[in-house]
Parts: sequence; C-alpha cells; structure tokens
Amino acid sequence: MRSVRILQVPLLLLSLISTAFGQEITSPTITGELRQWHKVTLSLEGPEAGEADTDPNPFTDYRFDVVFTHESGAPKLVVPGYFAADGNAAETSATKGNQWRAHLAPEKTGTWNWKIRFRKGKEVAVSVEESPGEALAPFDEMTGSFTIEPSDKSGRDFRARGRLDYVGRHHLRFAGSGEYFLKAGPDAPETLLAYADFDGTVAGNPKKAPLKTWEPHVRDWTEGDPTWQDGKGKGLIGALDYLAGKGMNTFSFLPYNAGGDGDNVWPFTERDAKLHYDCSKLDQWGIVFDHATALGLHLHFKLQENEIDDDRRGHKAEPGRVPESLDGGKLDRERKLYCRELIARFGHALALNWNLGEENTQSTEEIRDMARFLRAIDPYDHPIVIHTFPDQQDKVYPPLLGDGSDLTGASLQNPWNQVHRRTLQWVEASAKAGKPWVVANDEQNPAGLGVPPDPGFQDHDGVATEARKNGISYTLDDIRKQTLWGNLMAGGAGVEYYFGYQLPENDLACEDFRSRDRSWDFCRIALEFFAKETVPFQEMANANELVENGKNDATRWCLAKQGEIYLVYLLEGGSTKLDLSETEGEFTVEWFDPRNGGDLKSGSVSTVNGGGKVSLGEAPDTPTEDWLVVIRK
Repeated sequence: MRSVRILQVPLLLLSLISTAFGQEITSPTITGELRQWHKVTLSLEGPEAGEADTDPNPFTDYRFDVVFTHESGAPKLVVPGYFAADGNAAETSATKGNQWRAHLAPEKTGTWNWKIRFRKGKEVAVSVEESPGEALAPFDEMTGSFTIEPSDKSGRDFRARGRLDYVGRHHLRFAGSGEYFLKAGPDAPETLLAYADFDGTVAGNPKKAPLKTWEPHVRDWTEGDPTWQDGKGKGLIGALDYLAGKGMNTFSFLPYNAGGDGDNVWPFTERDAKLHYDCSKLDQWGIVFDHATALGLHLHFKLQENEIDDDRRGHKAEPGRVPESLDGGKLDRERKLYCRELIARFGHALALNWNLGEENTQSTEEIRDMARFLRAIDPYDHPIVIHTFPDQQDKVYPPLLGDGSDLTGASLQNPWNQVHRRTLQWVEASAKAGKPWVVANDEQNPAGLGVPPDPGFQDHDGVATEARKNGISYTLDDIRKQTLWGNLMAGGAGVEYYFGYQLPENDLACEDFRSRDRSWDFCRIALEFFAKETVPFQEMANANELVENGKNDATRWCLAKQGEIYLVYLLEGGSTKLDLSETEGEFTVEWFDPRNGGDLKSGSVSTVNGGGKVSLGEAPDTPTEDWLVVIRK
C-alpha cells in the first residue's frame, strides 16, 4: 500500500488561509494502490461534523464532490464524496470527525488531475444543480494530481479485468480484458448484511430473523484476509471466500429492509433516521465489498424490497403511509440521499449492479425517475436492473424497454421450470425495442422452496415432502436443467439461486452456503465450460427452431452463432437433428457432460455437413441424462 500527500497550494498560502479561517488547513491526501482499476481514495480534513448533527446535517447540507480528469481529457468523472467521521470509523466506531472522502477506480494509467467541489446549504446534497448553495472555502476549488501505474493483479481479481460495463448487448463486458460475463451465485439470504459484527446492526424481529454470525464459514477465513476491531468479520469474509472457492462470481443483498421480511438491515444511524448515515457500519460494509472485488465476486445491490418500496399498503398510525418507505416510492430527498450515499461509498467497486427493488411495485414514472437519478450521479454508469413479481412482468417491463428508461436489464423471478421461456421473452423483446437487456434469473418459485438444500442438510425425502405440500416435486437436477441451463440457452446472463422461506438455511436464516454445495458445483461446471471452450456466447442467439421438438415437448434447446457454432442442450438425453440447411461446410460434433464437467467427449457421430438436417448421433454414455452437444465449424 502506497500513500502520497499532494500539496496543491504553496505552504505560505496555506498558512495564510489557516490563519484566516481559524483552523489549520492541510492538503488532501491520496491513498491506496496507485494502479489502474484499484481503489484510490482522496481524503480531506474538512469541517467538523457528527452523524446526528442537524444544523447543518453533514449528509444533506454539505455536498462534497471530486472531479477526477485523466491527463488526456477523458474520462472526466464527477465522483460523489461523503462524510467519513474520523477517517477510521470501521475500527474506532467514531460518529464525529472532520474527514471527507471520495473513491476513484481509475481506468487509465498516467496522470490524473483532481479538483474539489465543496458546497454548503440546505439540502445541497440532493440537489440536481451543478453548483447549489454556496462554495465552502477554503476547500472548494482545491486541486492536485497523482500518477497511476498498470494493474499488477491476475486471476479472479476484478482489478485484473477492469470495470464490468453494459455495452449494448445481452451480456456485460470487462472494460480492461474485454471478456464477457456470465454469472452464478446466491440470491440469498437477502439479510446477508444483518451481521452481528457490523456496528449498529440490530434485529427488528429477532424470532423471525435473528442477526447472523456466519459461524459455519469462520473456518473458510484465511490468514491475510481482512477483519476489523480485533478479529471481527471472519464469518462473512469466510463466506465470500467459500463462494469464490466454489467458482461462483456473484452474490446479492439488501442494504435496506426496515419494515420488510428481515427488518434488520439499514445504512442509517437508527432504523428510521433516513437522513443520517452510520459511518462505521458503512465502512465495515466497504471492507466486505472491497474483499469481494478482490475475490472476483459481483455485487448485486437490491436497493429496496417489496414491503417498503411505496405507500400503497397503508399504516395504522398514518393511513396511506408506510413510514419505512423512501419518500413513499417517489424520488425525493430520502431516496436521492440513499442513492448518493451508496454510490459515494461503494460505486468504485468494479462489478456491481443497482437493482431498483426486489418485487418492485413503484409506478412506471417512479421507476424511470429513480433510474435516471442513478444514471446522473453514478460516474461509472453501472448497470441498472429491476425485479418484479412473475405475474407482473408483462405489465411492468414493456414501458421500460428501449428508450423508456435507463434500465440495462431485468432480474427475473419465475417458477423454476419457466426460466427458459421467460428469459427468452425479455431477451427478444428488449432487442426488438432497440436496447438489448442483460437478462438474469435471480429468484426461483415456488417462494417457499426456491433451490432446496443438498441431501445431507435436509433428508432428500424431507425436501420432497415439503415440495409435495406445495403441489410440486423437483430435484437439484431439475434446477440444473430448467433454471441454470434454461437461462443460458435462452441467451441469458446467468443465475442467482434463491433459497425459499420454508426449508433449512432459507432466505432469512441462511448462514451456511454449503447447504447448496452441489448446486454450486453444477454452476461452476457450466461457467468453466464457456470459458475453457472459448464459446462466443455474447454473439450467439437462441435458435430452438433449428432442433426437433414435439409440439408440447420442448426438451431440446439450441443456442447458435449460425454457420460457426451451435450448442444443443438435451434436457432428457436422447438425440435430435439439427437444421444446417442455411450453411455449408463440415462441422465437428462433441458432447459435454453438464453433470460432471470435464473435457468434451466423442459420440456416435464425429462430423456433420451443412446443407440439410443432420443427425447428431448418440451420447458417449448415460444416454437418458442431460447432455450439451457442441457443433463447431
């Protein structure tokens, strides 16, 4: 770790300024690994403040921004900053101080220039004006520079690959390496941040959703991993280590669920103090999120949940009002400040998306307003997606397609066996509207079951018994086929697995990701296939019409870059014919085992020729199991 202090004004002038303002004015510092894609922090000794202050409120009545500009002139990034108490709040639990910070993840090497914009005035932080209120001397207009060297990271670490960007396709791309991204990991527990080791974290409903210790994953923490306050954090840090070790590359969480199912996560100093943020708690969250970036884990921010996203449910004490909701669903000061604080503190992360809400019920205009505001103040233009009820998709999504919003994708909730059809629907609809969406499947119904635990965490018959109570019976193999491969073969961007609310290690209570160990294996096998075989999935589209399917029996799917490569997934094994009428030349035929992974295998047919319908032959073994046939020119 290297740190450098930048003197941006002559020492004599600083002395004169200090005398004039009655306090010692020091130059801002630049800290961090001064390398491309790494977190670089500008810290300023600014006005003294406290989290609970109201006049002025440091969160609403000051606006601290830093304009970072590369020496070439581009990019020029206006990065929101934030009040950081004493600058070491994760360790000290400080609530007061004079430290103000902004984080940059520089995308280019060379010299970067910075310029501070520091404004003061009533609610300037949530103003959309460029220069609201009045300039706060002597900090406003301070300038300086620093130099960035190439990244020295490799492997899974996102700092080796760069920021994950929306590039107008159905898959996200790393700005550094140019690789495209398929995701897999947990969508549960939504209460991941309800962690006893975080400052100011309390259980609103301890019987239903007690705080987590993540004790089963303490053993996964390794020497050199981060902690805070003399060893806190090992359980959750270890949980992320486990996910990365299983080959997963994403996880999700709610940063705010007051009034929701968990009622135990909020970024504020108090549950309902929505204009005052907890500096130490958020710094501790930041330690976890920065570790995730180093591990190659994408951050899925679900910004709110259904129970608190609007005013439509009413409230006994105040009819028509849900006090936990942010501005009743509208874009006003609470919601603007919430978005600004999250972007300021965590927007430097290289791989994240802003999900406007789990099972979102805001109006179309409210959704558009929130997405527009996020896009306006997020200097990195992270992807913005939305999640809604399965039976609401046909109502919620259409007016948001194309130029209807700043959304870049959909986070789908569907029954586990409808994933392929629904993913394909929104992939195709968004493309037709002129703005291809990144479409992931992030929650699997039935809501009580989701993706069940492995045998061993609950007797498999027990899982089946619970399933029968809900009128449905399925296995982890069905999830692999219909959910995981269902999404991928529709041109989707991947999956996150929801754990239901009825089974052990569920969406509220889970503290052990090993409960789905076998499901993570199936996900890893799929991700490794696309990477190892260098499949150009970003250039491929669903082409189910090219394979034989019965009228009511769609058990064969095709994903193709026609004329070059075809993937044919056989859910129930067997064989099929592939229509190559529109292409010519010879193609190889190989088989991939999605249950066990490994190298491609030879079946009964090794090559086929274009010009007509061709038989793909028989599988190498276990002909009644699922197989992926790879046909390449």
